[in-house]
Amino acid sequence: MESEFIYELHAHTSETSRCARISGSELVRFYHSLGYHGICITDHFFNGNTVVPVDIPWKERVEQFCKGYYAAKNEGEKLGMDVFFGWEYSYHGTDFLTYGLDEQWLLEHPDVLDYRVPEYCDIVHSYGGFIAHAHPFREAGYIEMIRLLPRHVDAVETLNACRTDFENHMADVYADAYGHLKIAASDNHSGPLPRLCAMSFPRKMHSIHDIITGIKQGEAKFKIFEFHT
Repeated sequence: MESEFIYELHAHTSETSRCARISGSELVRFYHSLGYHGICITDHFFNGNTVVPVDIPWKERVEQFCKGYYAAKNEGEKLGMDVFFGWEYSYHGTDFLTYGLDEQWLLEHPDVLDYRVPEYCDIVHSYGGFIAHAHPFREAGYIEMIRLLPRHVDAVETLNACRTDFENHMADVYADAYGHLKIAASDNHSGPLPRLCAMSFPRKMHSIHDIITGIKQGEAKFKIFEFHT
């Protein structure tokens, strides 16, 4: 009987995220080859680096947004690997991984882009969603400032495979200062990376809600994979 179940909680597909270089099906095959048990697709939302046009009806926008997820899910079903749905909501380089809501929720909320960030977080929470501040201390030329919303998030991504040790350390200090839950993930846009970060659990997670519950109950542990070329 397996005693460790490994999950990726932050990954992007080329069907939906403009900056991704790997399709949903390829991404699933990659993680399956490493022995992962599941992956959560968190493509860039409509206010982020997405390929989804802004000048089409809302229903079509949502359908196009979900293409990467469904490509991954279909491949996961073939391989016996779980694929969960989420997204990365953005505000001028400040990003929030949103879990626990689904495509139907998006279809029913065509006004979701009208909210200020705190209001967005509040409405996500009102429907049972879970928000993790992704790489809060990431530095990049297009990011004007680091924004923290400690009263509006549930968790902090304190270990991100694509960020520097300093950025991850500062995220960890931030999470500790406010008593936030912590997650580890890869922010994968391409498949193979020098390092992958994951969450491991002592039992199989059957849904994203299982993962959220496992994190809240302290079942999750950080897992790091290093690859040397």
